Amino acid sequence: MRPWLLLAAVVLVTGIVLTAQAPVADPVLQAMHDEMERSRKLMVSNPETPYFVEYLLDEADTFDVAATLGGVVTRRRDQFRNLTVHVRVGDPKFDNTNYIGSSFPFGTRYDLERFPLDNDYMVLRRYLWLATDSSYKSAVEAISRKRAALRNLSLNDQLNDFAHAEPVRFVADFRKLTLDEKAWTDRVRTLSAIFARFPEIRTSGVELDAGEGGYYLLNSEGTEVRVPDGLTYLRARASAQAPDGMTVRDWAMFHALTAAGMADEVEMSRALRSLAENVVALAHAPKGDDYSGPVLFEGVAGAQILAEVLAKNLTLPRRPVVEPGRNTAFLASELEGRMGARVLPDSFEVVDDPTLKQWHGHTLFGSYEVDREGVVPKPLHLVEKGLLKGYLLTRQPVRGHEGSNGRARLPGNYGASASGVSNLVVTSSHTMPVSALKKNLLEMIAARTKPYGIIVRKMDFPSSASVEEARRLLSGEPSGASRPVSLPILVYRVFPDGREELVRGLRFRGLNARSLRDVVAAGDDAAEFDFLDNQAPFDLMGGAGYVSNASVVAPSLLIDDLELHPLEDELPKLPVVPAPELSQ
Repeated sequence: MRPWLLLAAVVLVTGIVLTAQAPVADPVLQAMHDEMERSRKLMVSNPETPYFVEYLLDEADTFDVAATLGGVVTRRRDQFRNLTVHVRVGDPKFDNTNYIGSSFPFGTRYDLERFPLDNDYMVLRRYLWLATDSSYKSAVEAISRKRAALRNLSLNDQLNDFAHAEPVRFVADFRKLTLDEKAWTDRVRTLSAIFARFPEIRTSGVELDAGEGGYYLLNSEGTEVRVPDGLTYLRARASAQAPDGMTVRDWAMFHALTAAGMADEVEMSRALRSLAENVVALAHAPKGDDYSGPVLFEGVAGAQILAEVLAKNLTLPRRPVVEPGRNTAFLASELEGRMGARVLPDSFEVVDDPTLKQWHGHTLFGSYEVDREGVVPKPLHLVEKGLLKGYLLTRQPVRGHEGSNGRARLPGNYGASASGVSNLVVTSSHTMPVSALKKNLLEMIAARTKPYGIIVRKMDFPSSASVEEARRLLSGEPSGASRPVSLPILVYRVFPDGREELVRGLRFRGLNARSLRDVVAAGDDAAEFDFLDNQAPFDLMGGAGYVSNASVVAPSLLIDDLELHPLEDELPKLPVVPAPELSQ
């Protein structure tokens, strides 16, 4: 995996110990093997002996180009390698991880810069030596500070720090990045020019990122992994200002495992014109009012809300050891400790299946063979008949769960990995046409004598907000509130006669995992939603260095009694001078 993607390998996995055809000797793997053995032998005489060492090397060959209003602003071809060394001292019951300072570089800060691109065995060994030395010194310092912190804390039940996993061997060749750079540059330039036809749009841009590479994983337990991966995506964003100064925005995204698998220019052009029309319509739409009542999440919005509200809470982050009196930001899962509890109506089933490659003829985006800890994933039944039956687990033990189920998708905090979904498929045994869902919504608002209901057709997830705006949204969340939810982009008032009106400037209040128990009905549709998962709030686009690819397949959802209220934010002033005219 490279630092901005994690994709499926292309070799079929069978069993716990994986094999691929015998590769030509790889100097990277050989250097990793030799330096790990040498370092472990020499460290035995130290006060803190490593019981686990892991080398994780991400490699990528990338091409990216961005344009705005028909002009290219960046174009770059790059190659890089990024090494992460994990050294654990102590033992699996108690080691240097799960402490507030576990990820701090306490050791010697060698000026290593980037990992070498050339496969020079001796140069690779030297880099690995220095990185291992630094990681070991940091681990020794971290476990010492962790012990000191625990002397001032009273813990009734201390969990283990690391779980056992069977060694895995899976070595496959990386793929070459092959694409016509000039043709893609011309396409991005042409697509970005679409927004020039909409003078009310203030900012816009189109960017393409394509890459091939993979990751090496070698640990002292015997796991040896070389997994190829690749990703190409094209992302377009645009924003405008309403007459009162409010910024409105929308985005469009195309994903594929290779550049050759991307949508054609006609389909992209159609999507970007629709995006521009949405932004202009939002700029002219009235501001929404406070609302409490049923909400229909139609089409892709149903999959988005499940990705954000359900999938994110199926991970179980572990609270780190912290010195008394020291504060740390920590957001627990809303579903922690609720195994066996009802989280959806009894007609719902939820399965996370990284082995699933296709869904109704479409390639699923979240398939993978081995996770970032070298664990082979299997299909995982998370919700059965509406009851919670499982979580997404890594090798870090959490309350009630000791082992991994192969869901370590991202680098985590405090020396651990973070879990994430792969292909999350949500189904219901009782469905109705989407038109019937809207009819039910109208019947519900009539019974409650409400002037209108709400339909959401798109959420801002992953969020296209700026970092500053995301911070304001987080700070505006009421104290003690649950995990914040991204803004809805396309929100419509629907009146008793069926008429719809687009509104802007609303956010949800109190929408959380418990709200999913109030799903009234599910549609007979199934929207496939592909996204790049990360550890930033709202999965902010570009908000984190590492991402993992994920797919959610889910129906439209009618949920009873949700609250929306207008955004409370200072509005920027409109430009003093009108924008210059843009010629084609």
